[in-house]
Amino acid sequence: MSLPTLLSQHIVRRPQRIALLQHIAEQGSITRAAKSAGLSYKAAWDAIDELNNLAQKPLVERSVGGKGGGGAKLSSEGERVLRLYQKLQTLQAQVLEAAEDASDLDLLGRLMLRTSARNQLHGKVVAIEAQGRNDLIRLELAGGLALDAQITHDSTVRLELEPGTEVVALIKAGWLDLLAIEDTATSGHNDLTGIIEEILDAEDGPSEVRIGLPNGQTLCALAEPLHLRTLGLVTDKPVRVQFAPSNVLLGTPL
Repeated sequence: MSLPTLLSQHIVRRPQRIALLQHIAEQGSITRAAKSAGLSYKAAWDAIDELNNLAQKPLVERSVGGKGGGGAKLSSEGERVLRLYQKLQTLQAQVLEAAEDASDLDLLGRLMLRTSARNQLHGKVVAIEAQGRNDLIRLELAGGLALDAQITHDSTVRLELEPGTEVVALIKAGWLDLLAIEDTATSGHNDLTGIIEEILDAEDGPSEVRIGLPNGQTLCALAEPLHLRTLGLVTDKPVRVQFAPSNVLLGTPL
């Protein structure tokens, strides 16, 4: 089975993050792998979450331990991606030698986009519903989960979206609302449930909440500590996440 197009592009654009898989395979620990890769513990988890979200299957299997700890190993899919990355290292030297001028590489860099959106979920378009000047795009995520994105019809045409198109759904962490599991989501909003994996408190702002979805993908939300306490939301507890379709941005491979 071939890799998802978006994951394949990620391997080319950000090989340093894929290299983290090598350290995890060798160290068997996120903490030690992050140190070997020259990353902070948080940056390592961000990289893992992004990779797992772009893949059809999780690349890293985690076991939560104490503060800053926990074991980790590559899944069979992660081992396959690592083998491809190792082949890429050989090909990179050939590509650099083939570049006619240093400006060629600068041009490629400008054409490859990075985004500030914390949540980047790989999915596939399964339906498009016209709503006046807008379209409601239904996406199927890994594991059969679904979400809706509302974009202009012009954007649908420009991105050449149709059933079967692979996309990345981009959602800023601040656009996610956390609800108690027994609460009812707002009508028309996306409604996903998951388990709170980690809560990272900040001294002067909202807490960062990592939420594991049933399909292995991860969401990152921002929530005020008082809001979390009021709803009784703590680590290892289920939570409901809602967000408006209009707050979902879509991207496609170049």
